[in-house]
Amino acid sequence: MKKIKKKKVSLKRTWPLHLMLLPGILILFIYTILPFFGNIMAFQNFQPILGFFKSPWVGLDNFKYMFMLPDTFNIFRNTLVIAVGKIVFNLVMSVFFAILLYEMGGKRFKKMVQTICFLPHFLSWVILAMIFRDILDGSGIINTALMGLGIIQEPIVFLGSNRLFQGIMIATDVWKEFGYGAIIFIAALAGINQELYEAASIDGASRLQKIWNITLPGIKVTVVLVATLNVANVLNAGFDQVYNMYSPIVYETGDIIDTYVYRMSFESAQYSLATAVGLLKSVVSFLLIVSSNFLAKKFANYRIF
Repeated sequence: MKKIKKKKVSLKRTWPLHLMLLPGILILFIYTILPFFGNIMAFQNFQPILGFFKSPWVGLDNFKYMFMLPDTFNIFRNTLVIAVGKIVFNLVMSVFFAILLYEMGGKRFKKMVQTICFLPHFLSWVILAMIFRDILDGSGIINTALMGLGIIQEPIVFLGSNRLFQGIMIATDVWKEFGYGAIIFIAALAGINQELYEAASIDGASRLQKIWNITLPGIKVTVVLVATLNVANVLNAGFDQVYNMYSPIVYETGDIIDTYVYRMSFESAQYSLATAVGLLKSVVSFLLIVSSNFLAKKFANYRIF
């Protein structure tokens, strides 16, 4: 047999492809790589009038000061509580919705329900925050209904309560994302062998028994994969949502890392402290991404990179 000679790939032959990549590379460099050098502010007493090169260096003083602040523990705690709550409940509701949709009869009705539940994902939190503020207002539909039924005597300030705020953030995010998050599980359900259901029906299994013994084991690997990949989002509590729905009254339970960095930068002009907090979050997030890659490879035989 004649050996097939492999043609060497050279820049001379592939330069049009590299030219097509150039705009994307430039955008990536300008908006991602170049701003990375701004992290030097975390090690400086940064003063805008002096710039990066003339601002005095302070080493790790900003990090030490960060851990001495009473707000630091609160913002990390709030971020973890809100982010983990979103991850867990979004996963549970996405699986639950995917199974309900899979078991539902009628193709047209199923498509209609699926489309309605997908739509909120594509709406901005700027719009949704205004809607939820009106619904949860003292004179909103929820307070009006509760007072009309005699359950409460005075309106509840939902978005002004430190006790309720985190739960509202989790619940509203789940409402927005569970339909879109179910897509991957709907795809996994489509891959289950239908003969298993037929055999179970012959054996007299009920619908719940089929779900427990066939459906859930059939998507177990996908659930584990999604759960492990979500580990990387433990410190991402959702800046858009929280910023548009919180107020100084609920800073105690609603202030997260991203909103704290924003306030320290643009309201208090403490650029070095804000950069130190953001850099710490980035380092921890990187470690979580590496961990999620390891867990995904171990439990789901999947590699991110």
